[in-house]
Amino acid sequence: MKQTQALALMKTGASVFLTGQPGSGKTHTVNRYIAALRQARIPVAYTASTGIAATHGNGITIHAWSGIGVNSSLSRRDLDKIASNRRVASRIEKTRVLIIDEISMLPAYALDLVDAVCRHVRKNAAPFGGLQVILVGDFFQLPPVVRRETNDASLFGDMEETGPVFAYGSAAWRDLAPTVCYLSEQHRQSDHGFLDLLSAIRRNECGREHQAILQQRTITRDALPSDCTRLFTHNAGVDEINGRELRKLAGEEKRFVMHAKGPEVFVNTLKRGCLSPEQLILKEGAVVMFTKNDPALRFVNGTLGEVISFDDETGNPIIRTRTGKMIVAEPTKWKIDENGTERASITQLPLRLAWAMTVHKSQGMSLDAAVIDLSRAFEYGQGYVALSRLRGLSGLHLLGLNARALQVHPAAVEQDETFQSLSQTALQAAHEAGSEAIASKQREFLADALEGVEATEAAASPHVAAARADGHAKAYAPWSEDEEKALIRRHEAGESVSAIAAAHGRKPGAIRSRLKKLELI
Repeated sequence: MKQTQALALMKTGASVFLTGQPGSGKTHTVNRYIAALRQARIPVAYTASTGIAATHGNGITIHAWSGIGVNSSLSRRDLDKIASNRRVASRIEKTRVLIIDEISMLPAYALDLVDAVCRHVRKNAAPFGGLQVILVGDFFQLPPVVRRETNDASLFGDMEETGPVFAYGSAAWRDLAPTVCYLSEQHRQSDHGFLDLLSAIRRNECGREHQAILQQRTITRDALPSDCTRLFTHNAGVDEINGRELRKLAGEEKRFVMHAKGPEVFVNTLKRGCLSPEQLILKEGAVVMFTKNDPALRFVNGTLGEVISFDDETGNPIIRTRTGKMIVAEPTKWKIDENGTERASITQLPLRLAWAMTVHKSQGMSLDAAVIDLSRAFEYGQGYVALSRLRGLSGLHLLGLNARALQVHPAAVEQDETFQSLSQTALQAAHEAGSEAIASKQREFLADALEGVEATEAAASPHVAAARADGHAKAYAPWSEDEEKALIRRHEAGESVSAIAAAHGRKPGAIRSRLKKLELI
């Protein structure tokens, strides 16, 4: 499925699982949808399973957004407590579209808890309380870390012991039944030999010919490129390596301190998810990596470079990228947006020392080159994540690998065939429905969502709703008893939503909403 086709389906209001290989454009597609929603004034919540991923979209973790925290179970008393937290409850009530990124790292039980909270807070028995949910990720990447503590009296006390680990095995996923959009285009790698290698790893069919290719990219420790990032499977030693290499450089240290604004709890969340440190110490000659995508497209998250000097006027570092481009790195902002309002922010240079980093922190990056050590790989998908960061084989410098490094989770391989089949089915159904039917569903979703916004604003700020009501009085007027009876008669007679809307002088979304409230659809 192409990005434009997936975007068109999301705009119909359907809940979607957006997946595909690394570099297929999942993040780009989600960002386009978020931009469209915000332009239409539809409240959207961007969340992710990890803090690092959440910072990419100015969001917070799904655990913080939903109020489930680190809990692996929730009692009914816990649900009532979350619902009584006005800040958490308010954002859940106001949200119309919920996005959960890096879904591969979210355990099944956690998705079930989020579902339960949304239903409870929104007082709606539909999956996730009636929200449109966009799940984004690739189950071939790093799997979730599952906690084993349980509470026998809880609502989901034994789920992680008896149920599947991956989110797609949860009851919440089953009830939601998201439309699968499997992106098929490749925008990161154009090296066909490298793509064949990555595809073989995804199938758990990495044979001798593929291992031979990797063997050709193996180097010794005394032949390490000086300007390449080293990816490690373990965190131990990463900071020590970066500090040691920085101390080897002559010249004066330049210190850049992070500035924060907003409530401490949100600021701490941003700091944990930000790849740039609170105190960034640089020297001329330091190997650095950009940690954020540039709106002007000068660099992306993962662009490597070297500090060649510091700007005389601002003191900001001047970076020469591996392609020779000269960029003055300027402070940038990471923030948490909540229903269109900035709740907190941190400001720092979008840089980090890049002689070494962990595979975990590299997820989501695009690298031109890297030294990768997979000799101690211990988790399914670690090797795949590390290798798929690269744009081509020519940028790979391999220090070593073990058998686990070339393995992905067997359950992910089996499920991937199902996802691809479901995506083809969804694409065929959209084709058979035709572009006009898709456009009609998009208009209905937009009208329905906007009616919900108007209702929320009316409850919160009647004077704001009144100001918006000019020209829309009939469309959003209260339903009289006689009008409801006429609506029921027309619906039972088989009239279409559009025809009923025209007869009542209301929007199709308003008709659908009223029929739902009357439990007729």
